[in-house]
Amino acid sequence: MISIIILGIIQGISEFLPISSSAHLIIFRDLFSLGKNIIDSELSLSFDIALHFGTALAILVFFFKDFWNMAIKGLSKGIKDKEGRMLWYIIIATIPAAIVGVLFEDVVEDVLRTKYMVISLALIFVGIVLYLVDKKMPNHKELNKLNIKDAIIIGCSQVFALIPGFSRSGTTIIAGRLLGFERENAAKFSFYLSAPVVLGAVILQLLKCDLTIIINNIDVFLLGIFISFITGIICIKTLLSFLKRYDFKIFMIYRLLFGTFIIFYLFSFKII
Repeated sequence: MISIIILGIIQGISEFLPISSSAHLIIFRDLFSLGKNIIDSELSLSFDIALHFGTALAILVFFFKDFWNMAIKGLSKGIKDKEGRMLWYIIIATIPAAIVGVLFEDVVEDVLRTKYMVISLALIFVGIVLYLVDKKMPNHKELNKLNIKDAIIIGCSQVFALIPGFSRSGTTIIAGRLLGFERENAAKFSFYLSAPVVLGAVILQLLKCDLTIIINNIDVFLLGIFISFITGIICIKTLLSFLKRYDFKIFMIYRLLFGTFIIFYLFSFKII
């Protein structure tokens, strides 16, 4: 069960940092065989969804007051209120990733999740783009200045996150920074967007999977959800505080090192 705890920690950290949670889960479990004695191929995708559910809960709990105000004002006052507008912007921004995710889920699962070289190159590429965009773009726009055009652009960027290694938080933060949003605000809207996308993926997976798999492995699922939830709460708070003072350089360096290490690993063991 130590492997489950480690995977839960990996998910809780990598979901919110712009380093790609799906890439880390795939590499550590499928390539490095972490937890393979417990999580077989039949269980792996469902377990990944469970870990993502834990981090979605972390977002809902951490930003509960924000979501509550958005829901109340969004349904009562609509777009006339700034918090009400945010609710509808989140819904609009969620649509592109939801549509593409449903249409191309099988392609992602059957093809991209096993392309380790693609994953490693994606880690390196997005890390460089994130750093360059963050360095070159202005850092002045606050979240209350978000408009429908911004929401659509950031929402469309989530589509690229379906490719393991790109990172949902990474692509949405890049889009937010391209639009001039402050680092902390770009990350915050990225967190807002992840809740409906991840919860939607969880519901879709529950409708498709054999529930007996979950029931027979309920201890594995509950432990993974709990660990990713706790780690996620800590990571959200830490990242928002970090971005008040620092840029994304450290994440670029990490992605470069991790991606390069995977490439050397693949060639060393002739796994291409």
